[in-house]
Amino acid sequence: MSQSRYDNAVARYFEAWNATDAIARAKAVAQAWSEDGTYTDPLADVRGHAHVAAVMAGAHEQFPGFEFRQTGAADGHHDTVRFSWELVSLADGSAPVAGSDVVTLAEDGRIRTVLGFLDRVPTA
Repeated sequence: MSQSRYDNAVARYFEAWNATDAIARAKAVAQAWSEDGTYTDPLADVRGHAHVAAVMAGAHEQFPGFEFRQTGAADGHHDTVRFSWELVSLADGSAPVAGSDVVTLAEDGRIRTVLGFLDRVPTA
């Protein structure tokens, strides 16, 4: 697999996570995830576009004025890519949440599965 395939999938992933409008988010999720794609982390285990978008909406409700940013380069082989990220405040640049995700891609390059790990979370 080519690195550009991994980078494109990761870029679509962040576009979906950072969409603050419900319509834009739904469109971005459909472009990034396969129809039966999943998202699993310590706080969520969902399948399908509507449920994935709902998890994202919840993150925006909990952290208004924040955006997800990739940290470092994506690393992939076969149909799997891993990358790290931070949730960054647009106001002050603080990043109270950080994690790493392992993503499996479908034949068409969209996300089939996400296994998310939280590496840093707020203590209070």
